[in-house]
Amino acid sequence: MDQAAVIEVLDRDGQVRSVHKVQAWPLRIGRSPACGLVLDDAHVAGEHAELSWDEAGLQLRLLESLNGGWLGRQRLLPGESRELPDDTVWQLGNTRLRLRSTRTALAPEKPLAHPEFARGRLRHLLVPGLALLWALLLWLDQWLGSDPGTPWIQYAPALLAPFALVLAWSGLWALVSMLFHRWFAFLPHLRRVLLVLVGLHLLGMGLPVIAYAFSWPRLMVVEALVFPLGLAALLWWHAALVWPRARRMLAVGLASLLVVSMGLMVGKRWEQQHWFGPAYLSVLPPPVMRLASPKPVDALVESLAPLEAQLKRQASRDNDLPSQDGMEE
Repeated sequence: MDQAAVIEVLDRDGQVRSVHKVQAWPLRIGRSPACGLVLDDAHVAGEHAELSWDEAGLQLRLLESLNGGWLGRQRLLPGESRELPDDTVWQLGNTRLRLRSTRTALAPEKPLAHPEFARGRLRHLLVPGLALLWALLLWLDQWLGSDPGTPWIQYAPALLAPFALVLAWSGLWALVSMLFHRWFAFLPHLRRVLLVLVGLHLLGMGLPVIAYAFSWPRLMVVEALVFPLGLAALLWWHAALVWPRARRMLAVGLASLLVVSMGLMVGKRWEQQHWFGPAYLSVLPPPVMRLASPKPVDALVESLAPLEAQLKRQASRDNDLPSQDGMEE
């Protein structure tokens, strides 16, 4: 009995490029206009294969050709016939195909995920809200680092330049999405970069305050790790939107680059005689935010005692080195 079916032409990522309904059985496939399914593939013969129904089910028979075909990972030679199960990927020349019939259960309908069909007002307000919050954080950084009485117009470059870079970054990723998916996903990419930047900014401002308030200097190690981790997560988040089927491979590649970069950072910090956290806080929060109990001066002096021997050894090395004036004489 004839069955209704469609044949899907797949791209290299397994995405459906085109769908062709089977009008009649048997179905010839090839480059010839006489075929029921015409493929634009120079590696396919004029009449390359034939699909037919019999009592055993759907049969795939290869006709005379130079390149034959593949059924999954099984090589098919001209003249061979194989049963073709539904939803199995098979290949003729360089063209990957998949057949779906009425025997195949349809997947449930998926909700639209594009931003223009987003649900609720909160999703529409997320990007403006993140942009406003990041602008306030940039303004706060500029205000804290400026002298009193600085004209407001001088704040403009510190606010506009980062936003211009973010818009350009999101536009480039949107062009990549347009190339692969024909979807100019500017807002999703912009939303991702704003979420990561605001999170990194808040952590960069909050961690030193917490370390100062509770006298936790080791907490500054987290600050040095946050930026490379956040950058790697942002790159993976962007790329996962463009190549969703390669998320695991992208994660492995970015994790490897992150490990290498962290190793180089450790080596550089080792030469500077400290690990990840800075040696001291260049800017101290107000004393009212200090929650740790103060330590007596004697305890500070005792904690610095082990440095005396190291300073003496370093001073002796400096004294043994010839001076520039002595070398010239």
